[in-house]
Amino acid sequence: MRAVVVEAPGAAVVREVADPRPGPAALVRMERVGLCGTDLKIVSGAIPVRRPRILGHELVGRVAVMGERELVPEGTRVVIDPSIACGRCPVCRHDRPHLCPHGGLMGRDVDGGCAEYVAVDEGRLHPLPPDLSDGAAALLQVLSTCVHAQECVAAFPDQTAVVIGLGVAGLLHVQLLRVRGVERVIGVTRSSWKRELAMSMGADVVVPPDGAADAVAAVTDGLGADLVVECAGTPRTLRQSMHLAGPGGTVLAFGTTVDADAMPTYEWYYKELTIINPRAARPRDFARAIALARNRLRLAPLISAAYPLVEAPAALASCADSDRLKVVLDI
Repeated sequence: MRAVVVEAPGAAVVREVADPRPGPAALVRMERVGLCGTDLKIVSGAIPVRRPRILGHELVGRVAVMGERELVPEGTRVVIDPSIACGRCPVCRHDRPHLCPHGGLMGRDVDGGCAEYVAVDEGRLHPLPPDLSDGAAALLQVLSTCVHAQECVAAFPDQTAVVIGLGVAGLLHVQLLRVRGVERVIGVTRSSWKRELAMSMGADVVVPPDGAADAVAAVTDGLGADLVVECAGTPRTLRQSMHLAGPGGTVLAFGTTVDADAMPTYEWYYKELTIINPRAARPRDFARAIALARNRLRLAPLISAAYPLVEAPAALASCADSDRLKVVLDI
């Protein structure tokens, strides 16, 4: 079968690899794979992996061969939970399989799903309703991580929330905050077209970074936001989140920030901030993401481009374009 294989830093190619054997697992014929920043870091070598490695963790396909437990019938369209867990350790037993110290991620720690077929444990397959579009299905993995993140924080109708960074995840967070009834949602991005898109998805005000402090002060009488969701993953935006949060506020550090020096730690103390850094998604978050995707969220505008499998290198290159949101591979 054909697959997208990382063979060396900076080198992702489409080539023939051995077909997977289902065995006790189910064999899934892949249909769509979303690409993201993690894939780019794996290709570049910023995230080290054992090569050759098949990419892909945002995975939608159809069951071609049932697993030995026959949990999901052949022909069922599914989204695949790419997180791997042992199911036996104390972390898994305390309902945190996404944090399993013995686990991993498809496309990083084991081969992923940028291929024509993949063998997956049946317990990680989530059937999709027939009325869910292909575009929406391709966003379910990232949506599940946003659902998990927001489960970690309280949200009430009288709150003011800020979302910094309006890429795919940021725009999903804007919509989820609205679904949860948050009264005032302020978006922050440098991109003028993303500001317009965020307004169409429920944000009350969307401003560039240098206007964020004034915008938050204007709607909170100078107190600051109740909740700030940081989605850009940079030290600068993480610092900004802490400054924008008000007394007793919460910072949801959704973006992955590495080596964040010079944090305003006195802000944490003086305002008694709660800082939460969620990771990945639990299995049950997929069910909630599917339900939300069916009738509560606008997902189609978040798909910027779709490429055939043979054009995977071009698709990966296009992900670096700041004018793109989600790029997908049609397998």
